Amino acid sequence: MKSKVHQKREAVIKVENLSKNFKIPHEKTDTLRGSFVNLLKKKTYESFKALNKVSFEVKEGEFFGIIGRNGSGKSTLLKILAGIYGPDQGKVEIKGGVSPFLELGVGFNMELSGRDNIYLNGSVLGLKKKEIDEKYDAIVEFSELNRFIDQKLKNYSSGMQVRLAFSVAIYANKDILLMDEVLAVGDSNFQRKCLEEFQRYRKARKTVVLVSHDIDVARKFCDRILLLDKGRNIILDTADKAVNEYVKRNMIDEEKRFKKEKQSNKDDSKHTNKRGSDRDKLEITKVEFLDSSENPKQIFKTGEDIIARISYNAKEKIEKPIFGVGFYTPEGVYITGPNTQTSYFLIKKLAGKGFVDCTIIKNPFLGGTYQFTAAIFNTNGFLPYDFREREYEFTILENEKNQYGVIKLNHKWKHEKIEKPDLMVK
Repeated sequence: MKSKVHQKREAVIKVENLSKNFKIPHEKTDTLRGSFVNLLKKKTYESFKALNKVSFEVKEGEFFGIIGRNGSGKSTLLKILAGIYGPDQGKVEIKGGVSPFLELGVGFNMELSGRDNIYLNGSVLGLKKKEIDEKYDAIVEFSELNRFIDQKLKNYSSGMQVRLAFSVAIYANKDILLMDEVLAVGDSNFQRKCLEEFQRYRKARKTVVLVSHDIDVARKFCDRILLLDKGRNIILDTADKAVNEYVKRNMIDEEKRFKKEKQSNKDDSKHTNKRGSDRDKLEITKVEFLDSSENPKQIFKTGEDIIARISYNAKEKIEKPIFGVGFYTPEGVYITGPNTQTSYFLIKKLAGKGFVDCTIIKNPFLGGTYQFTAAIFNTNGFLPYDFREREYEFTILENEKNQYGVIKLNHKWKHEKIEKPDLMVK
């Protein structure tokens, strides 16, 4: 329904073939002498293309997201929309007043008080003094900085500066609100207030352009998302499709990095016994993740089967070994870890090469990258032959709407109406 509504609305931002280059000097000067010497040298520069033929439209009342890795051109694009930078090529058309909330320090003076900066920043946003007078109390109340409003801004913490800047930006009451990482700094209460303001803007049919690394927030609030990579349009689609493409690309890059690190550490790992492991007798040679058709796969969806295949090489006969696995959040928090003993799966004997599959049926994991441990223990479970702690990773795509946390619980709700009021517990 959202997409049909926005198709009928007028485009308030039109960007066509937008390009922006920056010149980066090759010479770096840290001293006065170096500056003097460099005056006599011909300066050379390297051209960096921050944006390369970017095109899109934002409809009236749309919550529009821009995501991408560091250096993808997100903030540069927002500064062009705000009028801080000018494009080298292409054009930008904006219908309506713009209220930008960019990085700390834009439109503020650190030597002035919070009170003076409200008037300074308000005037930068096009407000007259009378308008700022009328909004002043509301701005201070929202920022929760009453006690500190007459202190110099340089004495504010970064979180306090964000509060003040955001408060001025939203009370400027423009048609279009530009937000650059507004939730990156600040406590949870302030973040909640920001999200409530986002909802208010949506109800008022104001247009919001949000740059964020928080893909959960982007997915929840944005009608559409533009994914940038190295200054180029990659995808402009619904929030779910754009975020999934972003995760896929990050995972591919992460896999390359992981393989490179693993290869560089391969020689060292052969000589390292973790937790007293005995790899001379029994070694894990490979761990891979497969789908239900046993095809190698690194990225899954919630509800898909995940086969964790643990390949081994037993250099002598091993009686009744125990295979175990462990699942961890990206922060390393342990989730669960079954093993063949607790699952009553007896492996009588190992000799030579083979593999053991642990299949997670209809995996319950929600979106994110998870760490995986594989281990083989002796028959009593005390001594490991090989223990590869959190050496492997797999990713779950964000495909479950309105689900947050680590796992999707198989649950249901029930409600019964009590007919007689006198039976209700007071």
